[in-house]
Amino acid sequence: MTKILLAGESWSVTSHHTKGFDTFVTTAYEEGAGSFIDAMKSNGIEVDFLPNHVAAQSFPSNLDALQEYDVCVLSDIGANTLQLPPAVFEQSRPQTDRLEVIRQYVDDGGALLMVGGYLSFQGIQAMANYRNTVLAEVLPVEMEIGDDREEKPAGVHPVVANPLHPIVRNLSDTTWPAILGYHRLTPKEQAQTPITVDGGPLLTLGTYGAGRTAAFATDMAPHWLPPAFMQWGGYDVLFGQLIAWLAASSTSTDRHTNVSGA
Repeated sequence: MTKILLAGESWSVTSHHTKGFDTFVTTAYEEGAGSFIDAMKSNGIEVDFLPNHVAAQSFPSNLDALQEYDVCVLSDIGANTLQLPPAVFEQSRPQTDRLEVIRQYVDDGGALLMVGGYLSFQGIQAMANYRNTVLAEVLPVEMEIGDDREEKPAGVHPVVANPLHPIVRNLSDTTWPAILGYHRLTPKEQAQTPITVDGGPLLTLGTYGAGRTAAFATDMAPHWLPPAFMQWGGYDVLFGQLIAWLAASSTSTDRHTNVSGA
């Protein structure tokens, strides 16, 4: 069975309520990975989910631990969360750069998927900041220097650019639901873009070393994916076939066979 590690897709909200003279504060914790995890289960894929606050401490810091997984998925988790665990930020103790561990993992035959969101790629106010990390070398796209979000409040429809690609099998003969935003990314040389939006890449595929990589320029959940997309039958199919393509780079126990981008 294919096994993936998903990190990110969680947040806490602090609200200040002012009622005349009095003010009080409430907090809430939310996650956005439910539909994606359900899609994985429907495709027979096992998921270990590390919300942002858990990933900060518990994301694998050595290659052996990460190689337990066929695919590593980063979604709405900024580089700081992975590079500044409490031991580094609070105690100033040198630690392994976990983004370098991901690079080694892909180079050795693992697979990496980055999914869009306000803290993916460069993100809002460039706070995700992956352009200035080693993952800029690994991902199949070039990132902008600053805030790379393209908001589309009226909605824009993705287009299948290569209907023969296995990731979009059975998805090319229908109009896709609209999305409400995406990241402006530029495919690297020899990368593939089987899905586009506004004439630019929505899904970009590539290789790094012996592994496969993918950049999905919009979200896996709201707000960039509205309810119509989340409830679309193609949601499960798309992500299931994407993970299958990525996992085909190798098995979790044999990561030394080079692959083509086909």
